[in-house]
Amino acid sequence: LTALASALAMANPTDIHADYARWKTLVPFLYDWFAHHRLVWPSLSCRWGAVLERNEFKHKQRLYLSEQTDGSAQYPNTLVVTNVDVVKRRVAAAEHLAFEEESRSPFVKSWKKIIHPGEVNKIREFEARPSLLVTHTDAPELFVWDTETQPHRKTGASAADALRGSEADRAGEPSKPDLALVGHQENAEFALAVRRDAFEVASGGKDAQVLLWNVEDHDGGSLWRLSGVENVENAVRKSPSRSPRAAALEPRHRFKGHTDTVEDVAFHPGSSGRELCSVACDSALMFWDTRRGAKPAHAVFEAHKDDLHTVDWSALDDRLVVTGGADAAVKLWDTRKLGATGADCCVHTFALHSEGITTVQWCPDRRGVFASGAEDGYLNVWDANRVGAKSESPERARSGAPEILFQHAGHRTQVSDFQWNPHDPWTIASVSSGDGGNTLQMWRMNDLIYRAEEEALAELEKHKDAICGVKRAAPEEKEGEEKVGEERDAAEPMVE
Repeated sequence: LTALASALAMANPTDIHADYARWKTLVPFLYDWFAHHRLVWPSLSCRWGAVLERNEFKHKQRLYLSEQTDGSAQYPNTLVVTNVDVVKRRVAAAEHLAFEEESRSPFVKSWKKIIHPGEVNKIREFEARPSLLVTHTDAPELFVWDTETQPHRKTGASAADALRGSEADRAGEPSKPDLALVGHQENAEFALAVRRDAFEVASGGKDAQVLLWNVEDHDGGSLWRLSGVENVENAVRKSPSRSPRAAALEPRHRFKGHTDTVEDVAFHPGSSGRELCSVACDSALMFWDTRRGAKPAHAVFEAHKDDLHTVDWSALDDRLVVTGGADAAVKLWDTRKLGATGADCCVHTFALHSEGITTVQWCPDRRGVFASGAEDGYLNVWDANRVGAKSESPERARSGAPEILFQHAGHRTQVSDFQWNPHDPWTIASVSSGDGGNTLQMWRMNDLIYRAEEEALAELEKHKDAICGVKRAAPEEKEGEEKVGEERDAAEPMVE
């Protein structure tokens, strides 16, 4: 327990390069399971998909990645569908957690590639149908993909060898989306959310607007072809990478209130899609209600000291919203205080990152727990329930504020995206890109870290002898008892 507590207390958690070497030696202590996969190209987004099959020690699951390439015909930008093996809790041996930075994990297998019209900046999946994805790129349109029916597209040298004659001219041509969501007047690059229990999509863009679609309208008569609408034809000319003749859908609602680029959006988890919130480069956090019209229902105009990048609304406590910004701050908001202004709306500020926050997301497994990824390379896991609590031990006090539950230091560059696995508790997939390497990591922290202290101590007490390297004395033999198997027993290793 002392070793685990010391491992959590990073020497000075502001320099990822200084901490990385130390972190790597502690992986067997900190993680129940860890897998490192070197990517050929940077990935800006990662999302878990459906579980395909369950076995005794692991299960196979879809994982979706973006692939940011040089955009050439031979290496176009792609949406990558992979199959990954997720090892079950308390199965992985310590020696199996070791890795080399340039290694490619046997747990990750590429299954299909879809050539995307432009870079894939963000991916979101519909929980009701995880194979149906929505993507953002550097264009006003969003794209909807049915990954199960989309054909696999070869890229790289294999594609050039496979295509002959007229087919060679189509090398690198974007795949045709199943649906395009239109309505933004300028590029919409990052702000994207989907409802957990329906097929509604929210998006924000450089036009400072928040748009809301219902993909089910595709079957309800609102669908039209690009060739028949003048404004969409103009959008295609401005974005030549756009796949022609994709079916397109206009938004149901359009919200206006921000004065700069909208960076992220999130749905209220239990309002049937009527309520959502957004953050933008104008430093504002805004709340919207379809019943209140196009103007914000509530607005916090100076939510952060700099641009806001990311927001998430808790599914386990719909009063709580968390935001992250370029000011390196993570803030917790209580919607019951929205009548206040400025800092009075903020419940707490989590200050441990040293650079801008890229992503925040609530944990689906425990109320009050969320994680934040940042440009400093760290992925921090926080417990809002610990705010204001006294440190349980001197080791814990040295690790900083009591609300920091865990710090993942496996990415040496910006954490581009991450997601908690909805089908495997406390498991996270995270991606990073930059000078430290393009990496995908799948990991699950040791459960002794987040369990109640008395539970963790009771668990450790059961294995105290093995942990401390103490061999138990053999029981005394009764007089006259035959020493069966004595030689074999003496050679047996200590129980792990």
